[in-house]
Amino acid sequence: MKLLQFFRKVALLEGISLILLMGIAMPLKYIWDQPEAVRIVGWIHGILFIVYIWMLFRVWIDRSWAFKRLTIAVIASLVPFGTIIFDRSLKREVEELSSA
Repeated sequence: MKLLQFFRKVALLEGISLILLMGIAMPLKYIWDQPEAVRIVGWIHGILFIVYIWMLFRVWIDRSWAFKRLTIAVIASLVPFGTIIFDRSLKREVEELSSA
């Protein structure tokens, strides 16, 4: 269960970093010619994305998720707010584990 809880935290951080990258850093670069924000936020997001994918595969194996759920989790990481929406199902899974 601790692995799943850690994955939830990584997923939320990855989702927030994608929102910051797309919603703040990219407009700063392309509208106001301020590329430094993309360098910083992009670097952070890149690391979080790699950790997210690594943790996703660990959770997929550990929890014996269906391939469909793995696919949904990967797609969620590519869409702004995707991991935040996907977190609802992760939260339910953690709650089910806690009550069992």
